[in-house]
Amino acid sequence: MNKILPLCALVLCGCTVGPDFHAPPPPDTQTYVKTPVAAQGFPAADHALPLWWTQFGSDTLNRLVDRALSDSPTLDQARAKLVQAREDYRAQAGATYFPAVDASLSGTRQKVDPAAFGVPIPSPGPFTLYDASVSVSYTLDVFGGERRALEALRAQVDYQSFELDAARLSIAGNVVSTAIRRASLQQQITLTERLVDAQARQLSIMEGRLNAGGVAPFDVRSQRTLVEQTRASLPSLVTQRDQADHRLAVLLGVEPSKADFDAITLDSLHLPADVALTLPSTLARERPDIRASEALLHQASANVGVATADLYPKFSLSAGVGTQRTNIHDMLNSLNVWNVGLNLTQPLFHGGELRAKKRASEAAYDAALQAYRQTVLDALQQVADSLTALQNDADAIRAREIAANEAQANLDTTTARYTAGGVSRFDLLDTQRQALQTQLDYALARASRLSDTAALFQSLGGAGEDMKAVGKPVASATN
Repeated sequence: MNKILPLCALVLCGCTVGPDFHAPPPPDTQTYVKTPVAAQGFPAADHALPLWWTQFGSDTLNRLVDRALSDSPTLDQARAKLVQAREDYRAQAGATYFPAVDASLSGTRQKVDPAAFGVPIPSPGPFTLYDASVSVSYTLDVFGGERRALEALRAQVDYQSFELDAARLSIAGNVVSTAIRRASLQQQITLTERLVDAQARQLSIMEGRLNAGGVAPFDVRSQRTLVEQTRASLPSLVTQRDQADHRLAVLLGVEPSKADFDAITLDSLHLPADVALTLPSTLARERPDIRASEALLHQASANVGVATADLYPKFSLSAGVGTQRTNIHDMLNSLNVWNVGLNLTQPLFHGGELRAKKRASEAAYDAALQAYRQTVLDALQQVADSLTALQNDADAIRAREIAANEAQANLDTTTARYTAGGVSRFDLLDTQRQALQTQLDYALARASRLSDTAALFQSLGGAGEDMKAVGKPVASATN
């Protein structure tokens, strides 16, 4: 045992082969787009805004997101995977830091023939041999292979944790975008139905004029075509609205048959005046998909160390103590069997397997590094696309708003003239049709801007804490 103690000391200060992981530097750019965006206020922020969906000022929307974050099967699956990764880490940590201790107890009925060993004595009768022992074994992690494997598992825990955050962000974003789409579709259906009604009443007037010889059949057919074309757009809108209802129900973890989201209206959703914008360097530290990609890079780095350690010798210690008796009542009297062993395994020839695995792990690290870089670039692109879309949305909604206001003012004037007998009912209906069309265009522009604002919030990466996550992040573990 005195010879083994120095070896144990060597293990405690032993080296850890392979590269030490360092997170890649964040993007050095300070902006997302070349041209400043003035569509809304974008104050600088140190962190992405958590619970960003509350900025739309809708209690109904807030309740939907909260329910989805609580009951979504997708999030429950991500939470279970996180628990699995933590327990895998704890299992490996116990095997790495502590020796394995096992106890065994056996009884064997046997007979020994001394003549087989050249001993000329009478053969004794059969007897029962009882064996009780405790064994201890421990692999000495001299070159850090086990510690690198544990580091890889810790990176896997980080990955699953960030995957849970990414799932939360995705669920929240999908609920908000689907709710906005659902509200927009319902508004389109309502306005289109009113538009069909106005066009149909115009058609009725024209048919009366046709019978009186006041208009040509060509004009009546053109109006009837317009009515039917507008009416034909309704089934598609209803289908899309129902599909949005089904999607929302699934996001909330309920059956599509239980979808009931009539309380979501476009007028109940308010455009946030400001969107807190973080720097690209902060984005790289906070977006869960980037952090998950970084965790996979860390895992690949640790796997290089595992493959490198496999090229070096492996040491293991074993010891055992026990008793063997023919009478079970005598087993506790004394210990008459013990062993101590040291095992050394040095790879000599594996047909190039070990070095090929090391090169493969290095290639896997390079691939993970490029995947990380691509994830960062995709995230920057998403923010840039959202900012550009918001600028164009602002220009479009400004023009649509002016058109809608002008059309409404024209309708008010025409209504007053109709009341005074200055215009015909047909002219009033035509003015109503024009106002309804501008309202429909304006509603589409509003919905587009709301959706792009939600996309910007989501692309910045804020989703809040997961109140149902099991356990805490693993810092150290014991068995």
